[in-house]
Amino acid sequence: MIRKINFAYIFLFLAVLFWSGNFLVGKYASYYQIPPFSLNFYRWLFAWLILIPFTYNEIILNKNYIINNYKFFILLGITSVTVFNSIVYYSLNFTQVISGVLMISTIPVMIMFISSILKIEKANKFQLIGVALSFLGVITIITKANLDVLRNLNFNKGDLTMVVAMLSWATYSALLKVKKHNVSQLCLLQIIISFGLLFLIPVYIFEFILGYRIEISLPFTLTLIYVVLFPGLLSFICWIKGISLIGPNRSGIFLHLMPILSAIMAMIIFDERFMFFHVLGALFILSGILISNKRIIN
Repeated sequence: MIRKINFAYIFLFLAVLFWSGNFLVGKYASYYQIPPFSLNFYRWLFAWLILIPFTYNEIILNKNYIINNYKFFILLGITSVTVFNSIVYYSLNFTQVISGVLMISTIPVMIMFISSILKIEKANKFQLIGVALSFLGVITIITKANLDVLRNLNFNKGDLTMVVAMLSWATYSALLKVKKHNVSQLCLLQIIISFGLLFLIPVYIFEFILGYRIEISLPFTLTLIYVVLFPGLLSFICWIKGISLIGPNRSGIFLHLMPILSAIMAMIIFDERFMFFHVLGALFILSGILISNKRIIN
């Protein structure tokens, strides 16, 4: 039993570590002017190519199920693959890794908020208070705890677009609760990637027309290898394995390690600094997370 738990912790830690590294690699890509939407397109294209030999038969067997639910899968694909990952890479061209990952850490609370709006799950008073506190934390980070920024509407566009990414992933996660699927989780991932890629194609072409081109170089190759293999595939596999060993509730706690790991790596690699407004924003976000789970804890 103890050995099983230890293995679960290792799998879950690796999943979160690889996801945390995605923010670092996204920042690294911005230094070499790797177009964010093109990077995301190739990330999911190669992930799709790697997965298709393992999912092809199941997809063919369930083609009618996929066709009958194509509108729902389009929503999942757009919110996760098309929007979220693209916007994260885009935002990191303009904002710090620490700011971005702290804002993304509000997603568990935002899922409750979106679920309530879409009438998937009803929010209780603790969850509503948690949402308010988490949003306050995000506003603190966006404004850098400076009211003049709010009065003059002088925001960092990377921070603003990260809010879009945050809400997009929360919407995707909330939609996953709507129904149970008749396919394996690996096949579901492949279906979502497929629909997300369809809508990434015109975005990729538009970015290409604007003159933002991928140059085959060592930085691009290393970046692509990482985002395809680690946050794209290995994180998913490790996460599913960890959940299968100790369950989703205990596994979910590991997601809160992501801002800590990303912030530490950003300070070491990019010499970023944890500023006062980061601390204040993090306290609001942490308070929101704790209060929103009060009913579960009690």
